[in-house]
Amino acid sequence: MTTIQSPHDLEKLRDLAVAVAAEAGELAAKGQEGITVLDTKSSPTDVVTEMDRATEDFIRDRLLAARPHDAVLGEEGGGIEGSSGVRWVVDPIDGTVNYLYGSPDWGVAIGAEIDGQVVAAAVYLPVHGKMFEAVLGGGARLDGRALRAPEAVPLERALVATGFGYFPQRRLQQAKVLTEVIPLVRDIRRGGSAAVDITGMATGRYNAYYERGLHLWDWAAPGLVASEAGLRVGGLHSGPPSNELVIVARPGLYEELDALLAPLGADTDG
Repeated sequence: MTTIQSPHDLEKLRDLAVAVAAEAGELAAKGQEGITVLDTKSSPTDVVTEMDRATEDFIRDRLLAARPHDAVLGEEGGGIEGSSGVRWVVDPIDGTVNYLYGSPDWGVAIGAEIDGQVVAAAVYLPVHGKMFEAVLGGGARLDGRALRAPEAVPLERALVATGFGYFPQRRLQQAKVLTEVIPLVRDIRRGGSAAVDITGMATGRYNAYYERGLHLWDWAAPGLVASEAGLRVGGLHSGPPSNELVIVARPGLYEELDALLAPLGADTDG
């Protein structure tokens, strides 16, 4: 297992993430009914709601009240500098469109980074009542129980989850890639929340996942849960995860999916 030398207690970081994610998730869940669109982000289809910003403000305030010298990077509010060496990476409502339309598939994701490496994480899915948590080198848990992803299956038997971007040209390219992938796998699912999809990999909800256009806050916390549950989290050509492409699968299946996606331009907009 991977470990990191740090003066910080990683389990305490995880416990703080869990506590704040639980509170923030309940806050957001109460506000789901009657929510309105506040603004758009990258495109007219990339929405931000009032509760996105209110939830992120709540998370930031709670984290800094407990650890005032930490840095915070949030999806909606940008970054706050710190001096402790710990940076929190926050997605207040991952799956905003699902949230807006009353779908249960959205979650709150909070990860703690040290030296650019995610070391503790919590992902709370309020409507499903599920709390995922992880510590680097210490394993992943779901609702307090140890979590281990199912073993790999061959590519042709894999249920593969994916997502689509917000820009029309990117969506078109992603659809083209999908037409090449779908005949070679068991089936495709599109849930609309990276946090739900990636943590769902650890429970066997899917066998593999890939998506272009994710940001650090989309994969930081759920990615640690997945990797600590035995999954490989990376990018194309076995590189690290990035905005270009994120791939999640058990070793063996990961390499098969990587080899399939590489010549299809899955990391490009066509």
